[in-house]
Formats: sequence, structure tokens, C-alpha cells
Amino acid sequence: MNTCLLCDKPDETGSYLCPGCTKATVVRLECLPALYDGLAPHLAPAGGIGTGRSGKGGPAPLPVNERVLDLRAPGGMVGIVEDWESAVRVDRQMRQRTPAGSVEARLKSAVTGLLAHMPWIAVSWPQAGAFAEEIRDLARSVFSIVSPPDDRQRVRHGGHCPAKFDGVVCGAALFLVQGEQVITCRWCGTEYPPSSWAALRALIAEDAARNAA
Repeated sequence: MNTCLLCDKPDETGSYLCPGCTKATVVRLECLPALYDGLAPHLAPAGGIGTGRSGKGGPAPLPVNERVLDLRAPGGMVGIVEDWESAVRVDRQMRQRTPAGSVEARLKSAVTGLLAHMPWIAVSWPQAGAFAEEIRDLARSVFSIVSPPDDRQRVRHGGHCPAKFDGVVCGAALFLVQGEQVITCRWCGTEYPPSSWAALRALIAEDAARNAA
């Protein structure tokens, strides 16, 4: 009997992924193209407005949420999925596929390829756990932007996450959800316990003042 490499539960089938995790991974893969499309409305940071004047005298363009832009770029979601498909092809001694077309088309093609390999991945691939985990984390991260917590679960709006990565502010909306004692950014994973809320409010106010200047 093996242990599922994703959920760590015993699996009587002897596979690297149990049936439940295999099915969940298939669903997550199938959702990726729709999640990619759902990111488009979030390219502008929440609450962002154009400030100043452009060089041609008109309003300055809206800022861009660079983390969302990175996810939709060739090295983002599609890069992750294509890399895994390439790894599968290497281990199965198959000819590599040359990516072609738009990012959307490439993502759909790579997803289709991985879905075709899923029976082999679940049963025969030692990297199945790492693959399924990254696909799960990718889907969860994008879903947290596209579909934040239900309004009925939100207790308090905490502004927008000021955490920086490579100099880029996360900018995802923060919410304190019923039953939770810590505000957790559902995009970057940064946690804000109650002891940090005063500093968090100050950072959010500073960021708001800068945007309004």
C-alpha cells in the first residue's frame, strides 16, 4: 500500500495519487483557462485610479497590478503548466511540443496535454505529488483573486495587502473572516495577527494617501 503524495493518506491502489486527489487535480487543471480569463478585470489594482496627467495632456493611465500581470504573462500560469507538461514528456520519452499561439491558446493546449497524461501521472510518475501540489496552489491563489470570500462571511474590510515582493506591492483585498483571529492575504499568504493591525492600518493609510496625492 502506498501513501498519496498529495494528501499523505494511505492508498490501496498503490498509485502516487489517490483517486480523490487525482480527480481534484483534473478539476483544477480544467479550471485554469477560466481562472486565467477571470484575472483580466483585476489587472488594475483594487481602488486604483489614474493620477496626474500623461505626456499628451490627458489623464495618466491606470496603474497595473503587476502580480496579476505576471500571472497572465508568458512566464506566469502558462509557464508553470507548460513546464510540467514538458517534464512529463521528458520522463515518458516523448517529443517536446513547441508552444505556439496566444498565451490563452498555449495554456489551453498545455492543460489538454496534462489531462491526457493524468492516468499515467497518478499511477506511474514519482513527481506526481509535487505536480499536483503546485497545480493546487496555483488554482487556489488565482481563485482567491477572482472569487474572494462570500460577502456573508466577511466581517471587516482590512484594506489592501501592503506586502512587497521584489519591490511590487501585493495589493490584494484583505478581509477578516468569521471565526478567524488572523487576517491572511488570500493572494500572497502574508498573515497579520491582531498585534500587527495598528501597523497594518498605518501602512494602508500611507498607501492610500500616496495614491491620492
